Amino acid sequence: MSLTMAATRGLLRLTPKRTATAESLLEALPRRKAPAPVTAAVHRVAHVEESVVEGRPVIRLTPKAGASGAELLYTHGGAYVNPILATHWRILATLVASSGVTVTVPLYGLAPEHHVDEVYPLLDALYDDAQARSSRSRVFLAGDSAGGGLALGQALRLRDEGRPAPAALILISPWVDVTMTNPAIPATAPLDHMLGAGGLAEAGRLWAGEMDVRSPLVSPLFGALDGLPPVYTYQGDHDILLADAKKLTRGIRSAGGHAELRLYRGAIHVFVGAPWTPEARRALRHIAGVLRA
Repeated sequence: MSLTMAATRGLLRLTPKRTATAESLLEALPRRKAPAPVTAAVHRVAHVEESVVEGRPVIRLTPKAGASGAELLYTHGGAYVNPILATHWRILATLVASSGVTVTVPLYGLAPEHHVDEVYPLLDALYDDAQARSSRSRVFLAGDSAGGGLALGQALRLRDEGRPAPAALILISPWVDVTMTNPAIPATAPLDHMLGAGGLAEAGRLWAGEMDVRSPLVSPLFGALDGLPPVYTYQGDHDILLADAKKLTRGIRSAGGHAELRLYRGAIHVFVGAPWTPEARRALRHIAGVLRA
């Protein structure tokens, strides 16, 4: 673990853990901020186009130089209740500059006002559009935390419907089981200064709405894991979602698929959003390599 990662973890101790319990999560909902605007860093490297698809804002980032022809559909994290952050735009600015990928970012509806059954028609429309634009069928699905769960859920849906598979899945600290019932979670909980199982489980229930929280569209870890494209997971070991990331990787491999779990010692949840750390820079370089391959 680097000194900068250790310092970052230390600073998190000073920040209230909004997902500590169901009660703390619900108390935080009225104080949510608006979605972070596209940052200056993004505008430096990409042309920014805004549109509305299925009633939701969608932002497309096209590289100003070195476009590779690859397309990336990126779903942001936030426990399905929080909007996109400047951190997400920071990650995407780096990937556009380093890989030449064109990125589509849906600002999907959040719980408790919106639920999971609303998001997949939006993702389907954006995926079809990306497939139509990509001359070499180089369309990737990616996301962090809750967005990683959405990316995996969409890949399962595409497989089950017999539609063209993405080139690969890129999952950053993915949240793939909203029930938070993995018996290995308590062992990691004292190390995680950002997330709490109680609040996450409540957010998962809000997101599921009338759907079963164990549905693969809500918790894709409960789905069949065969027939998936290559899956690359980037995970810190000071994150309560580590146990399910390991379970996901084992499940894909057992089903005959290709899955890589790149584990970063001492790293926090969505550590890739902390570019001042060498752990984040290494992960972003590897992700860019996957997108260029």
